[in-house]
Amino acid sequence: MADTSSNSEKDTETFVSWREFLGSPYAASLALVCLAVWLHAADSLIVATMLPSIVAEIGGVALVGWSVSLYEIGSIVAGAASALLIMRFGLRTPMSMAAILFGFGCILSAVSPTMPLLLTGRALQGLGGGGLVAMGFVAVGLIFPRRYIARAMAAVSTLWGVSAFAGPLVGGFFVEYATWRWGFAFFACHAFALALWIVLRSDADVTRSTADATEFPVKRLSLLCLAVVLAAFGGVEVSILRTVPSVAAGLVCLIAFLWFDERAGDTRLLPRRPFDPWRPAGAALLMILSMSMATIAVTAFGPLLVTAIHGVSALTAGYIVACSSIGWTVMAVLVSGLPERFDRLMIALGMTVVTLSILGFLHAVPNGPVWLIAVFAAMEGGGFGMAWTFILRRTMGLAGADEVHRISGAIPTIQRLGYALGAAYVGIVANASGLLSIETAADATKVARWVFASCVPFAAIGLIAMSVLVRDRRGNRSISSGN
Repeated sequence: MADTSSNSEKDTETFVSWREFLGSPYAASLALVCLAVWLHAADSLIVATMLPSIVAEIGGVALVGWSVSLYEIGSIVAGAASALLIMRFGLRTPMSMAAILFGFGCILSAVSPTMPLLLTGRALQGLGGGGLVAMGFVAVGLIFPRRYIARAMAAVSTLWGVSAFAGPLVGGFFVEYATWRWGFAFFACHAFALALWIVLRSDADVTRSTADATEFPVKRLSLLCLAVVLAAFGGVEVSILRTVPSVAAGLVCLIAFLWFDERAGDTRLLPRRPFDPWRPAGAALLMILSMSMATIAVTAFGPLLVTAIHGVSALTAGYIVACSSIGWTVMAVLVSGLPERFDRLMIALGMTVVTLSILGFLHAVPNGPVWLIAVFAAMEGGGFGMAWTFILRRTMGLAGADEVHRISGAIPTIQRLGYALGAAYVGIVANASGLLSIETAADATKVARWVFASCVPFAAIGLIAMSVLVRDRRGNRSISSGN
């Protein structure tokens, strides 16, 4: 046992080149995970490009916002359930079913004559896509040797960045040369092909558990879903009578979900005390939640505010925001080969850069110049890319063996939850500061200052949580010893 542990530690301290990683027997597994991530990452961007054509044909402009909300809600719920499903049934069945669900959602959207039916399809796509991404993270943590995890995460980050540019282009292609319905059909074909590939994989059940599958946590997932719906509803139109009760009810539902989940024993969806800042896993998830809430503002309101304040085109504003994806991809690729002894340094450095970018937005979005906003967007993405490839590896190394599945699945789920809650929070701040009554650049400048100032407290919470995660020096005893 001592020799095995020693060899494992030695492996994690050696540099892994891209040549070695891509030439390993795990290349096919990497391609499978990347296809799953592509479906989730590109779908929302393609749909955003096709929405004007969709509304022009089937109507429902008042429901457009829910095309995003329902997708996110489905993703969060599916991601929360993924770890439990994998522990009960292995990877093959849940992951292939997620792909099939995504495909059927695309088919339903493709044939929809009305917006409500299309939204039903979007909800199914969210369930399937969120499940695929969460299970993909679990697959990375369990199928790949630990020395390859950072490279695998970098490849996933690269594909996510490529999707930021390819998504709108693909959507625009179908709108221009065919029809938006073929765009959904295009993704349905990808999803069904992925499902078949997963079924045929020989290593897809490596995580099968002998635990007795007795009860699916419908009540807890319903509470989580309702929490996000209520928070989002409260931010659509800000008023004391609507926003305060809605957000308060959403927080009550979220607390109830966490309370019930903590007491669910082996059927827990999240690791124990998931947001306890004094435990490594809790600190990691709290950091991800806080930083996601702190950075969603530039995606949700950046293009609108930059256009209103600086007079740039919508396309220019969109690609300024896309600089975040570029920064994420470039940094993830550059640092992913570092051995495990650099994990703490890269996480600390990355989260610090993200925080500096938020402070940068607070200055640059209201005051300019435009190129400086793009620089801070690249910094924000670069900070995440610098840290993200090591968060999973370090958190798994500090966790008990019985929590590895839950942590792997919780990381992307908590990120989506942070985005959803952050969008609702920032929406309330933006509307309360005058977003709906903007008439001049000065009005937009005032809104921008409030929006980005409101993100700073969450970045501070994220930094505190990060300090706990990187300060813990227990190493990887929990994994290497099998405890």
